[in-house]
Amino acid sequence: MGGVIAGFAVITCVIATGYVLGRRGLLGSNGPEILTRLAFHVATPALLFETMARADLSVLASGQLLITALSTFAVAALYCAVAALRRWPAGESTVGAMCASYVNAGNLGIPIAAYVLGDASLVAPVILFQQLVVSPVALTALDLFSAPAERSGPLRLLTTPFRNPVVIGSLSGVAVAATGLTLPAPVLEPFHLVGAMSVPAVLLAFGMSLRGSAVLSREHERLPVLLAVACKVVAQPAVAWTLGHAVFHLPPAALFAVVVTSALPSAQNLFTYASRYGTGTRVARESILVSTLAAAPVLVLIAALLG
Repeated sequence: MGGVIAGFAVITCVIATGYVLGRRGLLGSNGPEILTRLAFHVATPALLFETMARADLSVLASGQLLITALSTFAVAALYCAVAALRRWPAGESTVGAMCASYVNAGNLGIPIAAYVLGDASLVAPVILFQQLVVSPVALTALDLFSAPAERSGPLRLLTTPFRNPVVIGSLSGVAVAATGLTLPAPVLEPFHLVGAMSVPAVLLAFGMSLRGSAVLSREHERLPVLLAVACKVVAQPAVAWTLGHAVFHLPPAALFAVVVTSALPSAQNLFTYASRYGTGTRVARESILVSTLAAAPVLVLIAALLG
């Protein structure tokens, strides 16, 4: 239980700090945009390069990761199906699908895994899967949906993933890890220093964006947000439990771990992605906020039932 409380307390403090900064206007009217651009173009790619360069890629070959992948695709497909039936905009639907399935495995998942599951490394496969598979696909879709029609030709489609700074940072780190090369500490230190800005910048920008905003105040955005939250904190862990228990017959400890990681709320960096592409920003912000609030009691319940 302590890990759930500690993880949520940390991000709440930083978001609250951002809210105060926004209220007082200390970073100016463009503060959130500047922080978002800093995180997207510089800090997050540096963080992902360092993380992936040191990653053990062998963790990708596991039954738990397969369950994570299947549950992610299942709830994302559910969201997209509803979005298609309701004729929601493509870019906003992509953001909503990510909010419905992309877990906060980094700044919230690591402390919760450490304190609740007893092993912070259990979130490593989830981070790798999201950065190597989910992010490139989703960011490519956002890039294409936000591009003028005349620029969305075959060449752009093929090269889009390799022009995105977040994807470039991840794939570059994976390339280093795949070769087995160990980079010297002085080489990694600049990436470490710059990458350390990523999570605080995202959380501060998110907090600043909450100034003067009422949650679920716009009727046309209410259903997309509530659907994303329901998928994230209810459907995804339910699918993960069903697969792990009835299909893969995981032992209790492994089942507990995969359900906990699936129940984590939507990741804050999704707000950065939405802001960068100028689509679904309010859906991302409100989905992250509501799912974070809703995930706390869900995680406590899961810990009580399966822990």
